[in-house]
Order: sequence, then structure tokens, then C-alpha cells
Amino acid sequence: VSGCCELIFTSTKGPWITNLSRPCSQGSLGLFVPPSPPLDPDKVKELQRFIGLSRKLLVMTGAGVSTESGIPDYRSDKVGLYARTERRPIQHSDFVRSAPVRQRYWARNFVGWPQFSSHQPNPAHWALSNWERLGKLHWLVTQNVDALHTKAGSQRLTELHGCMHRVLCLNCGEQTPRGVLQERFRVLNPTWSAEAQGLAPDGDVFLTEEQVQSFQVPPCVRCGGPLKPDVVFFGDTVNPNKVDFVHRRVKEADSLLVIGSSLQVYSGYRFILTAREKKLPIAIVNIGPTRSDDMACLKLNSRCGELLPLIDLTDFLLNLAAKGIDCLR
Repeated sequence: VSGCCELIFTSTKGPWITNLSRPCSQGSLGLFVPPSPPLDPDKVKELQRFIGLSRKLLVMTGAGVSTESGIPDYRSDKVGLYARTERRPIQHSDFVRSAPVRQRYWARNFVGWPQFSSHQPNPAHWALSNWERLGKLHWLVTQNVDALHTKAGSQRLTELHGCMHRVLCLNCGEQTPRGVLQERFRVLNPTWSAEAQGLAPDGDVFLTEEQVQSFQVPPCVRCGGPLKPDVVFFGDTVNPNKVDFVHRRVKEADSLLVIGSSLQVYSGYRFILTAREKKLPIAIVNIGPTRSDDMACLKLNSRCGELLPLIDLTDFLLNLAAKGIDCLR
């Protein structure tokens, strides 16, 4: 269900008042979102206070932010990929060393791309973008590769695992927009078609071996090398420079909020360890247990898109206005 998310701040104190309206998508609620208990008003107030006291809030998001936009995740109880099927995500080493593996991957990705690329931000993405606009969010680190934070307007953003909307040549490093590659696929495979056998989290679908055998994969236009999505596959490592950059942002922060991540993958979990070493307060919003529940001062088992828009920044804005700061200028 698509509609309009409207955030209204009213006061008599000056020109920083605004009315922000934009389209949003509720996605496939219930299809990929695990069940959660009703919101606890006291817990919501605690999160409100946690965020209100933060001056340099760092937010880390995971797949649980995007499930409400209709993108499945891997680990959610009963609805994640691991719970629904025996299939597992592609391994980096297999993709790099095997042309048939790359053919199979790109055939699946070609079929799934139109739907994956059409997903839209949900209220959680819009809320985080608004926090940044209002000066409340110091930095946003996402483990997601779906570009939904970018679509929502977030700019103080690090895509820890890359983005499916870019393609990288494994030989020369040339980057290409994923939409450009989609057209090259169409030209090379004018009569090829396949029916999807299910949706996977990272922009591809499930196909049979027979379906993919005749699919043609184009090489890099610059050097003829093999192409790969500009994302970190399982078994690969995050670029060390990106890791160092995020560590610096964590050390600048005065609090850390985890949203929609079980933190099972070390690439994200390591930053929680850094926050703990720095004695930062940590809050977690995630349906189900996480690897860091024992490190958090606050944990909410809630839907991100239901909870985040409830956080009221009016006091924060009034304090800025009293100091003569126009955060929306």
C-alpha cells in the first residue's frame, strides 16, 4: 500500500518550521516481516529519551529495515530465506572462479532485477532521512545493498556491503550502473525467458539449471573482464578503508542505535564491540534476539517502520530554535 508520510512541526518560534510530505511504501507487511508484540508505550518513551539525549547518534541498519518494503532477509524466524528454503546465498570464491556460477547468478539476477529495483523506502527509511535533515543523526551505516536509504534521501551514509545498483569489473574495476547492464542482458538474450521459482534477498530469484544454460553474460566493455555486483558476497571481506572510516564515525559518536539487524555477521558486529570499548550507550530495535542484546541498555522487539516514525523530535527542534539555530535552512 503506497501513500504519503507527512511530518508536521508546528510552533510560533520561527522559520525552521516545515511540512515534509513524500511518498512511501508499506511493502509486503506480513510476508517477510516476522510477528512482533504490540508496541510497549514505556519502551517507546525510553527510546525517545535515548535519542533525545544523543548529540552524535550513529545508526546501524540491517535487513529488518527493508523487509517492510517487500525485500526478504536471511535470518528472520519463519519468514527469512534460511527458514523458508534450503537455498543459501552465493559464495564469493565460487563466483570469482567459476564462469558457470556467474552465468547462473546473472540469469537469476536479470529476472529478479525489475522487481528488486522497484522497491521503495518505507516509513523507517523516511524517518532516518528526516533525522539527518534535522541534524539529529551523525552517521548512518547500513548492511543493506538495496539503495533504499539513498532513495529516501540519506546522505551521511556508508553502505557497508556495497550496493546492488552498481556493477564492478573484477579485472579493471570499472563501475557501471546496474540498469545499463540490464539493457545489455536484453540485447544479448532477445528470446530468452524464465519463470521465477521464488524471491531471494539480494535482487535475484530461483531458477532451474535448465533455465540458465542458454543465458548469455556480457563482459566488461572496457577490458572484457567478468562483471560482479558491487557488493560483498558471503566469504568476502569489507574494504579495509571503509572499515576504518566507519570505526572513526563510531568513535566520534556519543550513542549507537542498531535497527533491524541480528548482528550475526561480524562485519557489522565489530562496530558494536568498538562502541562497547568506548562505553557508548547502545540501543537495539530488532524483532528477535541479536548477538549484542547483552551489551544494550535498551532493546525493543518492534517493527522498524511502525516504531521510528513515533519518535518525536519536537523538543530537539525547540531547543535548536531557542539557540537561534535553523536546522532546516
